[in-house]
Amino acid sequence: MFQLWSEVQSLHPISLSFLSILFVLFLFKLTRSRTGKLNLPPSPWKLPVIGNLHQLGTLPHRSLQSLARKHGPLMLLHFGQSPTLIVSSVEGAKEILKTQDLNFSDRPRMNFQDRLVYANYHLAFSPYGEYWRQVRKVCVLQLLSQHRVNSFKSVRQEETDCMLNDIRKSISSGSPIVNLSDLIFSFTNDVTCRVTLGRKFGRDEGGKKFFKIIKEFMYFIGAFNIGDFIPSLAWINNFNGLNARMDKNFEELESFLGGVIEEHIQDRKTRKFGSEGVEDFVDVLLGMEKDGSIGVPFAKDNIKALIMDMFLAATDTAAATMTWAMTELLRHPEILKEVQREVREVAKGKTHITEDDAAQMHYMKNVIKETLRVHTPGPLLIPHQSREDAKLQGYDVPAKTRVIVNAWAIARDPAIWEEPDEFRPKRFENSSLDFKGNDFEYLPFGAGRRICPGIAFASPTMELPMANLLYHFDWTSPNGEVPDVEEGLGIVAYKKSPLRAIATPYRV
Repeated sequence: MFQLWSEVQSLHPISLSFLSILFVLFLFKLTRSRTGKLNLPPSPWKLPVIGNLHQLGTLPHRSLQSLARKHGPLMLLHFGQSPTLIVSSVEGAKEILKTQDLNFSDRPRMNFQDRLVYANYHLAFSPYGEYWRQVRKVCVLQLLSQHRVNSFKSVRQEETDCMLNDIRKSISSGSPIVNLSDLIFSFTNDVTCRVTLGRKFGRDEGGKKFFKIIKEFMYFIGAFNIGDFIPSLAWINNFNGLNARMDKNFEELESFLGGVIEEHIQDRKTRKFGSEGVEDFVDVLLGMEKDGSIGVPFAKDNIKALIMDMFLAATDTAAATMTWAMTELLRHPEILKEVQREVREVAKGKTHITEDDAAQMHYMKNVIKETLRVHTPGPLLIPHQSREDAKLQGYDVPAKTRVIVNAWAIARDPAIWEEPDEFRPKRFENSSLDFKGNDFEYLPFGAGRRICPGIAFASPTMELPMANLLYHFDWTSPNGEVPDVEEGLGIVAYKKSPLRAIATPYRV
């Protein structure tokens, strides 16, 4: 053995290079012979090195829908060196998210996780295992339970009142045109800040800086990162500025979140928890760190990761959904009048609407449901990854294959939905369909083990402000223009241009 190695070392460099090339060709042939025996899902033609990356387009969920119509609802694409199964059917989604959920419950490791250290502890991105199971259990039982969500009812009510007052002030100052996009985003951010961090950060320079940090972090999650698909080219990020941006964002997050945690540690020594007399999320997590009740290693970095999870799950998605709902209502005045009629009949002259009132507004809830279908906030579910080789509808899926469920394409499938591109809230009347992960033709929050745990938090955060906006004001588009429905680029499908509307106070 040692003699053979000595002989190899003594070879001329050219000969050694030739042998290396032969060895690589042998491995390539061996790999092809093995994969040739597999019955892989159909694939579109791909380019060398980049594979099918050039076919993604600026709105991947739409591009992937078009490709699926040509190649089938189970389609194998190659994004650089990453084989990725695209699922665009109810049957495929059910197989991935229910029947074989355990095998497809892993997550591929993303390049940004290597730069933002505590990103490894995110509930959304951490691999399937004991840490993920224990942390998810904590989030579901301690942070996002119905009891915990109900304990923050007054926060949602107060922030809704603040939003309504901002609109009234704008009208009284002679500016009836309201930027609903900004207004709604500020509402969801303020609610999330108070529930998670114990206070909101306002709209001064400090508050604007904080929101900019959060937005930047969300950008990295959805941004194209060459290192995720072609690891050997990850060095390019040193020259295109992406790594420098990530490093700067990590430093800013570290400084901000570290300050929030330290502030809570000091306050816990002298105060009762939260301005509403209940613990915020940071207090709960600090208590778990102290008593070790979570059952896995848990420290400050874990707390920072879960804080960010709350903002990722609770802010952009809820804001995008409410903005799209108001957009569609302005595009369909007859539906707007109909839902306002219901809201005002339920309220019956009250000065403000409560969550108990909103719970009785079934047509308004159907408006939100239809918005989640037509404008699925996360059109492509966060990628799954197979843990072992699998068989899927007759096709072979090798271990470590990424899997993306195109929830948006399923929600627009004409084989399932009548006139799928039309906004028709009444399609949910007398329908048992819900967004809790039991109906695979409707997956705005995902399904299975990796379903978004914040559904109970999201519902009242959307319903209460929507009901109040519809109750207290009549809404029309400036100059009678129909709002556009152009989507922006990102992990969340938000409205690209701000939604502006004229608010006219409704006399109760």
